[in-house]
Amino acid sequence: MRNLLRVCMTGFALSTMFFQAHCLAADPPPAATQPADAEQEALEKQFAKTMTNAVLVGRFTIEGNDKPPGEEHYTITSATKIHGDLWLLNARIQFGNKDVTIPLILPVKWAGDTPIITVTKMGIPGIGTYTARVLIYDDHYAGTWSGSPTHRGSLFGKIEHPAATQPAK
Repeated sequence: MRNLLRVCMTGFALSTMFFQAHCLAADPPPAATQPADAEQEALEKQFAKTMTNAVLVGRFTIEGNDKPPGEEHYTITSATKIHGDLWLLNARIQFGNKDVTIPLILPVKWAGDTPIITVTKMGIPGIGTYTARVLIYDDHYAGTWSGSPTHRGSLFGKIEHPAATQPAK
């Protein structure tokens, strides 16, 4: 009986090893979805260039509000990567009756070659607490925002780079 048990256990162990080896050989690990380091550095450099001395001119909607979209302006004087996903954007934020100039530390995530500014319940002095996902691509921006569970909407617009001699709008 012991010999039969040993033979069965050995056969089970060998078949398990062959099965695992076959699975590993048949299914190579998935390719990385993020760009290589050099490519990522180039994307980050382009993002910094796009967002430095830039004016985001656009509109925002409020869900449940029948009024036309409101105007918004974000003047970004500089965008600098701090560490990891964190970026420092020196910004002037203008929308509705708000007009605040403030340095913002914002997480920027990447969906392939597209940067997405992501904030969750972030307090902005003089403005309020907001959650937003804003993607930047080809001198345009678009996304969603919320100031509370019932105060939310969409935002979209163009990224302009005024000439150095022209004052920002």
